[in-house]
Amino acid sequence: MSGAENTGKRRVVVTGLGAVTPIGIGVEAFWKAARVGEIGFGPITTFDTTEYKCKLAAQVKDFDPGNYMDKKAARRMEQFSQFAVAAAGEAIRDAGLDMEKEDPYRVGCAVGSGIGSLQAMEREHARLLEKGPGKVGPLLVPLMISNMAAGNVSIAYGLKGKSINVVTACATGTNCIGEAFRTIQYGDADVMAAGGTESSVTPIGIAGFAALTALSASEDPRRCSIPFDRDRSGFVMGEGAGVVILEELEHAKRRGARIYAEVVGYGCSSDAFHITSPAEDGAGAARAMRNAVEDAGARPEDITYINAHGTGTHHNDLFETRAIKLAFGEHAYRMKINSTKSMVGHLLGAAGAVEFIACVKEMQEGFLHATVGLRESEEELDLDYCKEACEMEIPYALSNSLGFGGHNASLLIRRFES
Repeated sequence: MSGAENTGKRRVVVTGLGAVTPIGIGVEAFWKAARVGEIGFGPITTFDTTEYKCKLAAQVKDFDPGNYMDKKAARRMEQFSQFAVAAAGEAIRDAGLDMEKEDPYRVGCAVGSGIGSLQAMEREHARLLEKGPGKVGPLLVPLMISNMAAGNVSIAYGLKGKSINVVTACATGTNCIGEAFRTIQYGDADVMAAGGTESSVTPIGIAGFAALTALSASEDPRRCSIPFDRDRSGFVMGEGAGVVILEELEHAKRRGARIYAEVVGYGCSSDAFHITSPAEDGAGAARAMRNAVEDAGARPEDITYINAHGTGTHHNDLFETRAIKLAFGEHAYRMKINSTKSMVGHLLGAAGAVEFIACVKEMQEGFLHATVGLRESEEELDLDYCKEACEMEIPYALSNSLGFGGHNASLLIRRFES
């Protein structure tokens, strides 16, 4: 029995999926690539990296916004918003949601971006320096600010309910889905489009993260993003978007919607420790995981699979491992853990949403993708990190996201049973 059933809160299910990723545009293409361990890493193509320590990124390939939206509307969006509108459109179609049959004020949007548009900032800052303040583009602000992903999704599809943009760095996508879940549970909406989006493969984006020594400097696409490996040296910047349709169960049943999974738990915490490093003992992330499990009314031993934040930085992978052991004790050694970032890199604000979609597909098919590139881990990293893909029944899937500033968020889904 889920936490929602225990407390009288409304049950929430997943009825639609949409994704724009470095290994495929559209959920079918993304998941087909993930199943076989395809990687999306390659030389950065958007600017000259000669003087940069980091040369590789996981960029979205062959994205034409005109395929997903009106071309005039696309010109009034930066790429992070375009990705969000494309992913949301796929999710809405996948859910079979007909807005002409819905009360638009009961359909909301929670789509976040950790950064917004660095491209607009760089472009207009250069114009300011070269030509003066009178030449700065009049649309700079609405193009740049991070809430415009949610705004543009709402406008594009007529979603007039609650529209929010939760910004928690790399936990953004997970927090947006979690807050959408709560919104439906408590009756503030019947349907929510929820997820995250990001497009920050830019000179200042790469230079800034490299200055933090957060990015891998490897120039080998197969050894650049290797979560939980003893040779891991940082994360690889990715880009893209993930949007899901969450829906109140009875609403979904009334319209005959296909149900992928049920969202049953959402847990958060703050490390209150450091602006970039997770807490060394993993206590904050452990609490978020425990909160999600308790929210669902589940037992720790019920959870057999975790999609880890798994960035490939030394601190994240070590401290997240400690967190899993702290949250689950000896049961941690009986769990499967993998990292989708081993294929798509770190999508920042979109990461948790794309990883949530991976969890849904894995549960649907009884198949766990590999942590691609993982060879050997050091002594303390002694859990099962899925060196190889495997078939496995997945009654529950827990997805973790950890953000700069100490933000910890976990979502728990379970196989749907009416």
